[in-house]
Amino acid sequence: MTAAATGEGPAAAFVAVDRCSAECVGIHASPRTKRRQAREPIRQAVPGGFGAVGEDVAGAVSLRHGHGSRYMSADFRREARSLGAGRSPAFARAPEGDGRAGRSIRTPKENLLRVRRFEAIEERRPALLAFRRPCDEHGLIERHGHQPPATVRGERTVNLQSVA
Repeated sequence: MTAAATGEGPAAAFVAVDRCSAECVGIHASPRTKRRQAREPIRQAVPGGFGAVGEDVAGAVSLRHGHGSRYMSADFRREARSLGAGRSPAFARAPEGDGRAGRSIRTPKENLLRVRRFEAIEERRPALLAFRRPCDEHGLIERHGHQPPATVRGERTVNLQSVA
């Protein structure tokens, strides 16, 4: 989660990142930093990764998150449990534990949120969603041989289908 100013006051942006491909799988802008808002990127990620939202659909997933109150809340834990996903809190005071998510939110923060002034929070949502696509399709990730996250995800999906 990160915050930036708008004409309406401070607003939060939440992000969910696939740790394997570094692809942004969920992004959400909100006027509040409440625990219910932290669930939204996860809700966006589940249909794209599993085809549907339902009980125990994400059983093979572990959600890595920080120790902020919005991620340690009963609402967030209940959401993870209902999807069947495990929880994996990052080590306390170890920022490298959520480095991929941190990097994923730093790019739009530096290149969009700090550069362009948004008068309304509702203007930020489509701008963040539009910014996400080029990052996933053209942003090069060194650990993947300088390939973009969308390419890595596509290769991983093909490999998983050939095994099944």
